[in-house]
Amino acid sequence: MKWVHFPLHPETPMEGRSLKDLFAGRDYDPEKMYQQMKVRMDQEGLPYGKRTHTYNSRLAQELGAWADTQVDGEKLHDLLYRAYFVDSKNIGDINVLIDLVAEAGLDVGDAKKALEARSFKEVVDADWNKSKQYGVTGVPTFVASGYGVVGAQPYETLEALLDKVGAVRR
Repeated sequence: MKWVHFPLHPETPMEGRSLKDLFAGRDYDPEKMYQQMKVRMDQEGLPYGKRTHTYNSRLAQELGAWADTQVDGEKLHDLLYRAYFVDSKNIGDINVLIDLVAEAGLDVGDAKKALEARSFKEVVDADWNKSKQYGVTGVPTFVASGYGVVGAQPYETLEALLDKVGAVRR
């Protein structure tokens, strides 16, 4: 698997935005959507918390791209998931990000340098462009051999995608 970053609500300020404000005027019931997602996550044994805010994920994406160049960098992706989707932490806050780097056992000094220099800005920009070219409209999106599935889906839907593209079962 390769992570490809996507600009979901890139206009969100670094301090975050309430979901109520984000979806104001739209036919969207945050409680209903939470309950649907919670059922799916519980079915897969994944933790999922109740969020009230969305946060700007740009720096977290750049940090994730940096982590992909580090031994055991995958640990950071798991911690970023938990921070955002379980603990409702502001992943736009550099201090939160650095704490996660430390928790992952990665080099905090190198991570700070990468964030301050925006060393992985171009990597994320390229991913955002790729997402646009593919017509990605939401996250997660799973793409295999030109076919895609958008949104958190049941296992069977992802299995059907892989069957469609001829993936060999193990």
